[in-house]
Amino acid sequence: MNKPLRRIAIFCGLLVLALLIRDNWIQYVQADTLRADPKNRRVAIERYATPRGNIIVDGNPITGSAKTNGDSFNDFEYKRTYKDGAMWAPVTGYASQAFGATQLESIEDGILTGNDDRLFFRNTLDMITGESKQGGNVVTTLNAAAQKAAYDGLLKQGKGAVAAINPETGAILALASTPSYDPSTFAGNSTSVDGKAWTALQKKNDPNDPMLNRALREVYPPGSTFKVVTAAAALENDLYTSADEKTDSPLPYTLPDTTTELKNEGNIPCKDATLREALRVSCNTVFGKIGADLGKDKMLTEAEKFGFNSEQFTPVRSSASVFPEKMDKPQTALSSIGQFETATTPLQMAMVASAVANNGTLMKPYMVDKLQAPGLDVIEQTEPEKMSEPLSSENAGILQSMMETVVKDGTGKNAQINEDGVTVGGKTGTAQHGVDNSENPYAWFISYAKLSDGSTPVAVAVVVEDESANRDDISGGGLAAPIAKSVMQAVIDSNK
Repeated sequence: MNKPLRRIAIFCGLLVLALLIRDNWIQYVQADTLRADPKNRRVAIERYATPRGNIIVDGNPITGSAKTNGDSFNDFEYKRTYKDGAMWAPVTGYASQAFGATQLESIEDGILTGNDDRLFFRNTLDMITGESKQGGNVVTTLNAAAQKAAYDGLLKQGKGAVAAINPETGAILALASTPSYDPSTFAGNSTSVDGKAWTALQKKNDPNDPMLNRALREVYPPGSTFKVVTAAAALENDLYTSADEKTDSPLPYTLPDTTTELKNEGNIPCKDATLREALRVSCNTVFGKIGADLGKDKMLTEAEKFGFNSEQFTPVRSSASVFPEKMDKPQTALSSIGQFETATTPLQMAMVASAVANNGTLMKPYMVDKLQAPGLDVIEQTEPEKMSEPLSSENAGILQSMMETVVKDGTGKNAQINEDGVTVGGKTGTAQHGVDNSENPYAWFISYAKLSDGSTPVAVAVVVEDESANRDDISGGGLAAPIAKSVMQAVIDSNK
């Protein structure tokens, strides 16, 4: 071969080699990146080429799929539909042809579309037999009756959130948030209809913020409900050893290293009150002094055992609740009554009530019971998992008796369930906020219900943002406790 031909052959060989290298780089190294690229429309077309699998509650789908109706500009064959979309939005999130997906719709997208690697064998069989690829199902732990009770109760108040948990397993039974939105309104790809619905939900500085999942993503000052954590810290650190032992609580009480008196709401009997009485009437002075006496390190340790300062994954992410790590003595006292920089999600406060109700054991919260293949074979089953031991079973029993006094003869009477064998424990709270506490406070209530057989099927946290909230601890009992009662009643009835 002469020299020019040899050069041409070498050059052509190099071109072929470069092509092979590039082809393999794209197919193997960049495959996942290209597949996930939002500009890769083929992926989106495939995602909506067949009906999505469903999200299941109590054996029934709360989602569906519908044929896209005759839009010549839409190459997606199916779009997502929702049943009672606004009620379930804090659980499902949304799946939109135009705007992507969130929450369970996003996290479990592989199962719902049938693209998950665990469905490879099933998809291969379908390809051989000529069957269309199908999506699997996400079976949740949610209780439909409890969710409806939570949502309907919040609608009457206007704005707020509810989280309910099975204390014995950590299974989430209800997650409600109002105002809410219907994911069906922008599930398609129409610029005229879906685009307008989406735009209406994107208003900046909208105080209603309907797309905010208040049950998982909003952190509120917990007010007096945090006194349950402070009481647990006092018992766990042997500052006090029983519910009926008198505390060392002067009245008036001046915050350490200051001349500022910590006030109680109303003329309540807080001087040297017992822990039971202090929780029943919600004494700021008693629990503020307990926090100061224990110190920030012991209070921080106890708060973190309950889950504070850590994000929770249910698998939907819940924002981390906050108990400050850097505080002086007066700030520690204020934090111990749910003020200063203490802030929490409703899910976190449901976890607090849950741990007390479950005899001191906190179970990891979760909302997906199992993932199913299209043929309903179980791909993955969630097993209950212990998260921590915030307090001993003995101290949990003491704290239960205190919380039950709050409901029987205190500010939580509106949560009483007058049914044989049912015992309710709870704690009201009113969290002030705004500059110099100028804004209307949040009304809180946390609770649990025990049955005659000793089981504890539900713990609940309710927060209401409402113009009618009063600046005293009764607001939680008046606004939030009735919602908690209806949620607990719904769970009890569904277990009969």
